[in-house]
Amino acid sequence: MLIHLMQHGVCLSKELDATQPLSPVGGEQIEKSATAARVLGLRFELIVASPKVRSLQTAEIMAEYTGYPTSRIEVTDAVKAMAPAQTTIDFIREYAGLDSILICGHLPSLGSVASTLLTGGNGLEIYIENGGLMQIASQPPKEKSMLTWYLSPIQLAIIAHDSV
Repeated sequence: MLIHLMQHGVCLSKELDATQPLSPVGGEQIEKSATAARVLGLRFELIVASPKVRSLQTAEIMAEYTGYPTSRIEVTDAVKAMAPAQTTIDFIREYAGLDSILICGHLPSLGSVASTLLTGGNGLEIYIENGGLMQIASQPPKEKSMLTWYLSPIQLAIIAHDSV
């Protein structure tokens, strides 16, 4: 299974909007990342988001650009910002028969999930930038996986721009 981890785009501050949706910059950032995902030929059999508005907005943009029905986005607390890595990994394992999934979530949980998948829980600190995208190849039930690639928002924007 290919597990794609993406941190939501830049959001508005709590002072401007308590629900913290994507800012205009964050929306544009995710559109560029989604364009790059399409150029790279990424297709997902499942897209997952946390209940936070910014996470769901990120998932919807990624779905739209990659041909995934937005009505099928799975919203779950298992990918919330403070969700334990094992909770998210247990959720992923429920979909072990799928080839490719995308989780649009938050730090620190995304970094913890990546660390646990890649090291078995040895505490490697991993940071995924807003709008960045990481691909991990995982073969459940094995505990360790392999980092296939990580693309920063800047790299994704270059891929998106070069496709125009």
